[in-house]
Amino acid sequence: MTARAAAPVDTAGDELAAPLDLVLTDAALGTARRLRPNTSWLRAASALAARPRLVARRSVDLVGEVFQVAAGTSERAPSRRDRRFVDPAWSENPLLRRIVQVYLAAAETADLLVRDAALEWRDETRLRFLVDNLVEAAAPSNNPLISPLGWKAIIDTGGLSVLAGVSHFARDMAKAPRVPSMVEPDAFRVGETLAVTPGAVVLRTEVFELIQYAPQTETVHELPLLLVPPVINKYYVVDLAPGRSMVEHFVQQGQRVFAISWRNPEARHAGWGLDTYADAVLQALDAVEQISNSARTHLLATCSGGMLASMTLAHLAEVGQQDRIAGLALAVTVLDETQAGLAAAVIDERTAATAVAASATRGYLDGRTLAEVFAWLRPNDLIWNYWVNNYVQGRKPAAFDVLFWNADTTRMTAALHRDLFDIGLTNALTKPGAVTLRGTPVDLATVTVPSYVIAGITDHICPWQACYRSGQLFGGEDVTFVLSSSGHIASMVNPPGNPKATFHVGRLSSDEPDQWLRAATLEQDSWWPHYSAWLAERSGPDRPAPDQLGSVQLPAMDAAPGAYVFDR
Repeated sequence: MTARAAAPVDTAGDELAAPLDLVLTDAALGTARRLRPNTSWLRAASALAARPRLVARRSVDLVGEVFQVAAGTSERAPSRRDRRFVDPAWSENPLLRRIVQVYLAAAETADLLVRDAALEWRDETRLRFLVDNLVEAAAPSNNPLISPLGWKAIIDTGGLSVLAGVSHFARDMAKAPRVPSMVEPDAFRVGETLAVTPGAVVLRTEVFELIQYAPQTETVHELPLLLVPPVINKYYVVDLAPGRSMVEHFVQQGQRVFAISWRNPEARHAGWGLDTYADAVLQALDAVEQISNSARTHLLATCSGGMLASMTLAHLAEVGQQDRIAGLALAVTVLDETQAGLAAAVIDERTAATAVAASATRGYLDGRTLAEVFAWLRPNDLIWNYWVNNYVQGRKPAAFDVLFWNADTTRMTAALHRDLFDIGLTNALTKPGAVTLRGTPVDLATVTVPSYVIAGITDHICPWQACYRSGQLFGGEDVTFVLSSSGHIASMVNPPGNPKATFHVGRLSSDEPDQWLRAATLEQDSWWPHYSAWLAERSGPDRPAPDQLGSVQLPAMDAAPGAYVFDR
């Protein structure tokens, strides 16, 4: 039986649509659909036409500002935090300074006109997405004809930067996701420079491989730790380069660590839905218990893997087996997707059905389209920044392990796409029994194990307030909430030793997120050591580290990172 949202479900209007829906819709139908003319444009034009005096005043103000710019009397300047215009030429060259000032004035006018239209929130959100993207695309810093960075590169390379930029552009546009490359495809090698923590595959099924990592301490904690990675990405975000690997850190703290590595599905796996992946988690749990000779296991799940682990734990609670889980940690995971924002504004039932049908026809959702969607969620940082670097300057992007992992995309089965869409569109996990898993109703309030919830304060994919509300869905009293001073991936890849890193921590309560933040304790450095201590308190006594991986029934096979991680 496939996990589906049970009907009927009260959607309470469109306010329950959420970022998950937006990502899955755009990945199936394309981000460009939100830039095409629609009825929101017509209503905005009609609203502004009905207020001619206001529009005229905005126009006069803009023209007046342009005259001040031309006369050299305008004091308008970019924010010090605006990295687009940090080159001294933007402020010291009279012509470039004026171009930036006119751009900033026009951008402010566009923002004010959207506000002046006084649209219903859904129309305003749609229009603001369009205007913001057009304004960001029109930034003078993106223009190769006037960019000081581009001209300096031409001089420094004798014109070769132009040829390199054209070559980079042609390569990137030749295949999906058709956005500027954020890292070179040969910048790292999985199994050689990434995902190198020693270990071995101890179980391989059609859906996943289970990796057991070799202990690096003389003694280990009694209870093991099973990592459940995102179901739509490669697993090695938890095992990046040495010194930046979550797995390596936990092993060095005496944890007995196992990790699931999902198979990259093909069209023939179209029917794999949430039930399939929940079965996989339970199979992995069985194997961990057998190998470690332990009746209880800690789970650490990230992003969409956190949704899967939470639902699986609710299923275990329903069938009387919750005591198999010693503790649950969720990193950047949204279970309560209440958000009256962009997704709610641009998705309706017809759009949702079209998106699901698109992936059903192919059998899967292509991971490269997901990468494109994530990039357009932060265009200044993930599109135009690399546009300038790769094309205007003709440079190769810097080698960054997280971005290499992000570009190492995977597919999502059509059934999983449909199941996640159903849950997100109706916010089903907030309603006991609104969704079923493996034939049992899912009620997150029945999850009472000690829990540890991590979020990133600048996360643009899983807003930290949504992660906080998600933790409130659990029924246990021992729920710790950690707010890292970073974004979506950086909050997970957060090794100790960063002097700029901080996190807030405190017991999660019924308070609103902002109230919690004001009362929380601010700690320096990474949350990894704090979680390791939290684990140690709940992992039983130490025992001698095993001298071999696997067991008689489940012997070690291929060395980590296994075979599935190389599927393309």
